[in-house]
Amino acid sequence: MPRTSNGVARKAKINRILDKAKGMRGGRSKLYRTARSSVLKAEIYNTRDRRKNKGEFRRLWITRISAALHGTDLNYSRFMGGLKKANIEIDRKQLSELAIHNPGAFAAIVEKAKAALAA
Repeated sequence: MPRTSNGVARKAKINRILDKAKGMRGGRSKLYRTARSSVLKAEIYNTRDRRKNKGEFRRLWITRISAALHGTDLNYSRFMGGLKKANIEIDRKQLSELAIHNPGAFAAIVEKAKAALAA
């Protein structure tokens, strides 16, 4: 009786790796051994950068809010403190979007934060 082989499953595994390596240059997309290490490294970078992205966006939103506050006599930290005192729960992403696309609404929020700080 002939021994069984793992041919179908092995070929499927190789094809999965090579599919993930599509678009890479040279042997990285054609040769299994090279593609395997490249895909592994790419997945590590991808996982790391998904987390890193969150911090980068938060920094961007804070910078935009600070820029929008430039004309007022509030800085970012006092503004956020005023929002907390006024019980306004709006996240930084939405605040930055308001500052860009709807300055009137943002100005109203700033005034409420100022009023809460003054009280």
